[in-house]
Amino acid sequence: MRTVMRVILSRWLWAVTAACSTQLLAAPATAPAGAASAYIVQSRGTQSAVRVVRRVGGRVTHDLPIIHGASALLTPAQAARLRQLGTVDLFADSTVMTEGYPGSSYSHSSSSGSGGGYSSPSVPNQDARVEIGADRLGAQGFNGTGVTVAVLDTGLPPGWVQYAQTNNMGLVAYSADGSSFQDASGHGSHVTTIIANPTRSANGQPLGIAPGVRLVAVKAFDANGTSTYTTVLNGLNWIFANRAAYNIRVLNLSFAAKPQSFYWNDPIDQAVMQLWQAGVVVVASAGNWGPAAQTIGVPGNTPYIITVGAMTDNYAPSNPLSWRLTSFSSTGPTFEGFVKPEILAPGGHIIGIMEPTTALLAQLHPTFQLHVDNLYVMSGTSQAAAVVSGSVALMMQANPTLTPDQVKCRLMVSAHPALDPTNQLAYSVFQQGAGEINAYDAVYSQSMGCANVGLNIAADLAGSAHFGGPARQAADGSYYVVDQNGTPINQQGYLWNNTYLASSGYLWNSGYLWDNGYLWNSGYLWDNGCLWNSGYLWNNAYLWNSGYLWDQSTLASPTAPAAINDWVGQQ
Repeated sequence: MRTVMRVILSRWLWAVTAACSTQLLAAPATAPAGAASAYIVQSRGTQSAVRVVRRVGGRVTHDLPIIHGASALLTPAQAARLRQLGTVDLFADSTVMTEGYPGSSYSHSSSSGSGGGYSSPSVPNQDARVEIGADRLGAQGFNGTGVTVAVLDTGLPPGWVQYAQTNNMGLVAYSADGSSFQDASGHGSHVTTIIANPTRSANGQPLGIAPGVRLVAVKAFDANGTSTYTTVLNGLNWIFANRAAYNIRVLNLSFAAKPQSFYWNDPIDQAVMQLWQAGVVVVASAGNWGPAAQTIGVPGNTPYIITVGAMTDNYAPSNPLSWRLTSFSSTGPTFEGFVKPEILAPGGHIIGIMEPTTALLAQLHPTFQLHVDNLYVMSGTSQAAAVVSGSVALMMQANPTLTPDQVKCRLMVSAHPALDPTNQLAYSVFQQGAGEINAYDAVYSQSMGCANVGLNIAADLAGSAHFGGPARQAADGSYYVVDQNGTPINQQGYLWNNTYLASSGYLWNSGYLWDNGYLWNSGYLWDNGCLWNSGYLWNNAYLWNSGYLWDQSTLASPTAPAAINDWVGQQ
């Protein structure tokens, strides 16, 4: 049952958030022979998909016009009949489970530290605001007013009403699986309040990056951080259908599933492409599977959207020379050769709200609960994505006419890459993209036309053209970037041997001259006849090399790995 709760904050309020803990695609329990299982069915349109499902005797559970399809319950015999028709794409719905919980095969051990030493009864500072220049924007009156940010996550706790009431914000909440909206995980609460918490800290700054925004909270994950493709797609479909009614301009997706196909075949990637084309700026976390190469998750592997990695101030906010890339931040390239992430944002020991008595994450990791206002310290690319979503809201308040491509361009142009003492890139573009965001410079940037060059989202969605990026892999396993002629760019930062050094001493500087512009953010027509196509035969032999595409009327394996950002120790 679909339940929309329109909440006015003079009453009891469900708080708004988005889930950003790493998750794992787990094998569902074995069903009895002949029992119905969940599938995603795509056809020429939703009504066409509904008709063919009913024709074979299946039961439609959700209409999904955002991907021209529907979700359905089908027996093995009914699924076989659909595949025989040859007119539909059929996907086995898969369980997605947050990796931050015990038993996750990708879990990282948590730090036993104090979460940065926050033990004062006063509200600690959100240093990320100062580090990205949001404090200066706040002083000029920019707080996200007039912009609606949607967050797809684990829901919100009723206790956050005291924070939201101070801003007199309206809230729209939707449960994509029909369950209670309350956040029993804590992850959604944390991510959402990084974006919008108006509580002021010791330095007089609000804890949220954009505390004046209006919020749309969509719950798609349960207390254990578990969901399915169908539930996530239902949430994205609801956001797509209601984007105009609530003026949704920004969407935060703090989850990352393991890719199972090229981006253009993945239903979640297709959905976020539809939202981007419709004018919604989609911000996704890169994933917490770094520092190894090719660990960008879904939907962050979608070339059009903004994919965010994490850096940390290393508990020295006033000393930029101590700042560094986090060890957990997922890195590119994608399996289609795109350089990801595009940007970094603070993602180490970020402060948000998590209720200690109801949030499972807080109960599993109580060390990081602060002793004031239910504040909680957490690290991850989920948190970094929330910082960027708040920053985008500030940009949209300053200039409501910005398109998603223009927002992405200005974030990249205004970013500060980490440079070594010789003024060369300290990390490769596969690790840091354009560098750490600077919200202040992004708001005042006038740059245009530097993002998604060479791509065509309309053709991509129509299936008439797909695209690859400029990344390649050498025989020795290293990665590099080629120019438009296919020639390797032989410069520091464009070559990477898949190593990570947990060092600092780098200057995060806006003065770096990108001699090749932002060529590494460009795309090229995916054509089997292109001379560089053989460059996508990655040494790790990813499984679609042999043509395994899960939407070619082929049943995707229910045990294939997928994930959203997992729990990591504080950095």
